[in-house]
Amino acid sequence: MIATVGYAISAIGYAFLLLLLLTVRKSGLAKYLLILATGATCLWSIAPFLFASLSVQKLLLFDNIKSLFWLLFLASCLKDNFTNIIEVLSRKQTWLILTLPILAISLPYLGMVQESWMFLFQTVIALQVLVLLEVIYRQAGENSWALKPLIIYLAVISVFEFVTFANALMVDQININYIAARGYVYSALIPLLVLAIRRVKNWGVDIYISRDIVMHSTLLMVAGVYLFVMAMLGYAVKYFGGQWGSAIQIVLIVLSLSLLMTLFFSLSFRTKIKVFITKHFFANQFDYRHEWLKLTHCLNTNESDGNVYATALRGLIQAIDYQTGCLIQRQNGGFKVLANIDKPTLNDDEQTVLLQFEAFLTSKNWIIDIEELRMQPYIYEGLKVNHGLLNGVSFQLVIPIFNEEKFWGMAVMQGSDDTSKKLNWELRDYLTAVNAQISNFLFHHQAAQELAENAQFAAFTRMSAFIVHDLKNVAAQIDLILSNAEQHKDNPEFIDDTFETLQHTKARMDKMLHQLTEKNASQDGSDSLVNLSECVNHVLEQRCASYLPVPSVVVSSETPVVLDKEKLSNVIYHLVSNAQQATSDDGKVNVEIELSADEKYMLINIVDTGSGMSEDFIRTRLFKPFDTTKGNAGMGIGAFDAKAYLDKIGGQLLVQSKQQQGTTFTLRIPTD
Repeated sequence: MIATVGYAISAIGYAFLLLLLLTVRKSGLAKYLLILATGATCLWSIAPFLFASLSVQKLLLFDNIKSLFWLLFLASCLKDNFTNIIEVLSRKQTWLILTLPILAISLPYLGMVQESWMFLFQTVIALQVLVLLEVIYRQAGENSWALKPLIIYLAVISVFEFVTFANALMVDQININYIAARGYVYSALIPLLVLAIRRVKNWGVDIYISRDIVMHSTLLMVAGVYLFVMAMLGYAVKYFGGQWGSAIQIVLIVLSLSLLMTLFFSLSFRTKIKVFITKHFFANQFDYRHEWLKLTHCLNTNESDGNVYATALRGLIQAIDYQTGCLIQRQNGGFKVLANIDKPTLNDDEQTVLLQFEAFLTSKNWIIDIEELRMQPYIYEGLKVNHGLLNGVSFQLVIPIFNEEKFWGMAVMQGSDDTSKKLNWELRDYLTAVNAQISNFLFHHQAAQELAENAQFAAFTRMSAFIVHDLKNVAAQIDLILSNAEQHKDNPEFIDDTFETLQHTKARMDKMLHQLTEKNASQDGSDSLVNLSECVNHVLEQRCASYLPVPSVVVSSETPVVLDKEKLSNVIYHLVSNAQQATSDDGKVNVEIELSADEKYMLINIVDTGSGMSEDFIRTRLFKPFDTTKGNAGMGIGAFDAKAYLDKIGGQLLVQSKQQQGTTFTLRIPTD
């Protein structure tokens, strides 16, 4: 009885494996040889049920048939480039391998071999299989990991067969206990064979086992183990419980069955079991590396119309091979379609449904499957929706999009009959990860747009500041003319200077207007050979002479330099004007001009005895644009503009200052 159960389990197991192999669509030599070997093993398992009494000779016949096909399969594994069975059978090595099982099958029926010799044949065949396994494993190389389950499967069976028939050879009969155990041994090793088939890709065999079947099988196995444990506890209670034992056993059995039924009818329990099995026993539905590269490439592709929303929507749709969809933003109590693919508008039912989804999506941040919502509404606990409107919805998935935990909008998608996918835990996790990447892409783009707009406003503000600064200079020149007009209006020289100043002012205004109206106008002035002492004296006489303390000029040595005279004049004016404002009327402001010791630079030192500046102010604020200590009277760009110009021409602007002692600005102007 025990042996019969073992062979029955083995027959069922190998029959099931044979059916799986027959349903595989891929073709290949290994597939057909596996079918033959598995079929032979299945026939071997059924053999005890085919005869009223199974003799030793018939038992050995089925053993030899099984060994013949497995040895043929191993012969095909010695090389990985066989394309058909003829190539395998045309090798001498194959017939050498098959000699023993062929002799073991044919000789007994010719009356040429006794039963004891048949035991020897089986022992040697088992050793032959072990030798072939060792050869195959050694030459497997990188495929050794994939072949390892097959090696273990056949090695364990061969060792078991060797022990069985070696023992039979010694005592001249097969031990009944080995016969009883064979069915269980073969049944227990089936998972190794399945694992080997799934691992070795070049066999052309890819067995698929339904996840639902595995889940239900696992649940039945768990239930069986649970009931077995409960039964053992019940018998223990009955054995040790005396006259109360039977009653306690009945109560325990009823309670355990109640608990088991409660768990099996629990949706959350079944879902957790299914997720656990899928995560740990099945390959992922997606090749995440490939999908991530595909998504990255899609997001990096520049749209011809620059529509970043269309790019984001296409990334979402391509991620699961859907065909249609919309990217929708929540705006002013309604929805705005920002991008669409083969779905230009939302009908009234769809807008109503999405509005009803909003509260649920905001609180749960959960992807909604419309079909799942129709069939299993209890999954979406807390979602209140008019199910009659769902019939008018033309999309399947609704994916919420959040910006810093605030509901921003959603993407709706629909696949074709061939591409629509059931929303399981893995697809949810995958779409959540894709959605996070798409959201970052969208909101980084929005932030970049805002930054660009802020930069444009900053540029406009900076330009305005420079314009105001130049206008203040023009106003200062006009103010200087007006302040001296009453006293010197009859002086011909004053009249000449006035017209010269007005011409200079007009030229400056014309240049400013040209730069504002012509976007491509050059911002650079014209360079010329400039004598620094003449330039400095002209600035001081025309623009700084009306303020105290009056600056003085000391020229030690100089050489002409090539630069923009007007730009340098502005720099000198800004720095001297700042020095005058920082110095009391009875103080001193001196401009010293000299050639550096190495004759590579002309040095202009603007020295004042004013209030001075701290090291921290010089380091953090002096050259920072639009940062001024003059309140509304200043723009905060004089020192910044001076330093920027000196840097541009390859020079330097150096500062030395002590509070309440004065400041020295040194302009290092290259002579080359």
